[in-house]
Formats: sequence, structure tokens, C-alpha cells
Amino acid sequence: MTHSHDSTPHHHHHHHAPTVDFDWAGMAEVLVGEAEAFQPVLDGAFADLAELKPERVLDIGSGPGVAACLLAQRFPQAEVVAVDGTAELLEHAARRADRLGVRLTTVHAQFPDDLAALPEADLIWTSHVMHHVGDQVGALTALAGRLRPGGVLAVAEGGLPRRMLPRDIGFGRPGLQVRLDALVSARFDVMREELPGSVAVVEDWPEMLRAAGLIDARSRSYLVDRPAPLTGGPRHWVRQDLQRSRDSLADLLDADDLATLDRLLDPADPAGIDRRPDVFLLTAKTVHVARRPEH
Repeated sequence: MTHSHDSTPHHHHHHHAPTVDFDWAGMAEVLVGEAEAFQPVLDGAFADLAELKPERVLDIGSGPGVAACLLAQRFPQAEVVAVDGTAELLEHAARRADRLGVRLTTVHAQFPDDLAALPEADLIWTSHVMHHVGDQVGALTALAGRLRPGGVLAVAEGGLPRRMLPRDIGFGRPGLQVRLDALVSARFDVMREELPGSVAVVEDWPEMLRAAGLIDARSRSYLVDRPAPLTGGPRHWVRQDLQRSRDSLADLLDADDLATLDRLLDPADPAGIDRRPDVFLLTAKTVHVARRPEH
């Protein structure tokens, strides 16, 4: 269970599903880079929750703790608990909290199996974890059960596919990212179908939150607009993301697109991702919020 970057259909080889044996510990650096690249989403979502006065906050699927530490900064009076199924990622979260000087508790627990053992909270945040559970409404209902009366659940799921390059990059067929999206979307569908206890549901998240017994459900999307020329950590993350596309979709890509990716990933190529001046990061992520009734 990890804090993951994106719930638009994408590269599920680096997401966690309870039945998939994946090296989450080895993904720590990528997960941190990803969360920092997409931090405008976290900043916007947490600013919209700022009127809350929580005594306890749970980050379910916290990964290496980027969001949990931001929550601890936003709500210094609260006990913020980072919950994840990978102990090594929780160690990253604890070190990050120490480095930033924020108060953070970590709990090793699997989602959704161990939810009942968690303490009740006034605010629960979870980002791109839900779509790895077969019965999403069942998991939302279990999360809602950990809220105190009046408590708020915020679920980051969905949004727009990300864009990092112009449609025509000067070589290969134009529209590479659209074709990658289509392959990843098909793979996402297979991933959902193969989950244990998979239940088909209309992915209307406010309606799903209401079905879980919550009220005042609403959605809002947050823009990530990092214009060209992209620098530093976000550019490094874009390289890693393209490399994962290359690795995970190699068997599905045609020879032309594979050659285009190889050229983009060549550090020595002036038109590669490391050196070209037109690399950017543009996307939007959606957060769905609802609360438990007072009575």
C-alpha cells in the first residue's frame, strides 16, 4: 500500500495491489520524486481542508511520507499517522519527518485488511490506493468506519493524463503520449478485472462515498502546471516515468514508438529528455471529499 502518483490509468507495475509481490522498498526514491513533482495537488487539497481542526489524521497508503509530512505541517496540533504496508517506506517517512522537524507516527498495516485495527480519526487522506482494491465501495465503507462523527475522508482518484512533451517532438510519429495512454488504459482494465473480489462499479466517486454512508460529497481537481524548460527533480521524475513506460510496455509498442522512446532516453542525444528545452509537466488530479454525519 503506497502513496502513488496517479490514478489515471497508467503503469501499474509500480503500484501496489495486495496480491502482487512488488518491490515497494526499492521504489522509495521514485515515489518521493513523484509526490514532489505533483506537490501542487497536495498543497491545493490540503489548503481546502485547512478549516478543519483534527486531533488525529490518518494517511492511508502513505508510502515514503511526503503527503503525511505536509499534513503534519498543515495540522501541527494533530497526531498525524502514516499507515502503509511496506515497513521500509515507513522508515523513509519517519526520517523525512525528522529532517523536516514535524511530528509523525507510523503504523505498519495492510489495506484494507487491517483497517479495523486503526484508531479513529478526524481526517483520513488516501491517494491512489483505492483502485487497487477489488471492492472499492467496500473499502470506502471500511475507511468511513474509522472516522469520528463529523470526520472527513479525502480520496485522491482520477484526473487527467499527464503531458510532458509537445505532440510532435521532431522525430517518430506525432502523438506518442496518446498511444502510451491507450496501452496503459487497457492494462489498467485488466489489472482491475484480475483483483481478488473485483466488483464493477460506476466510478462516480461522490456517489461511491455516499454509498459508503458519508454526506456532503464533493470533488475538486488541482492543476499541476510546471512549464518548460522543466528542471531538477521534476525533470528527473519525467525521465523515470518514460523509462518505466519503456520497460513495462515494450511488448505492446510498435517498433517506431520503441525507437522514439529509446532516443528520448539516450542521455547523449540533444533531443533526449535530459537535454531538450521543451519538456514540461502538465496534468490535473481530482480529490473527492465527504464527511461522516454527526449522529
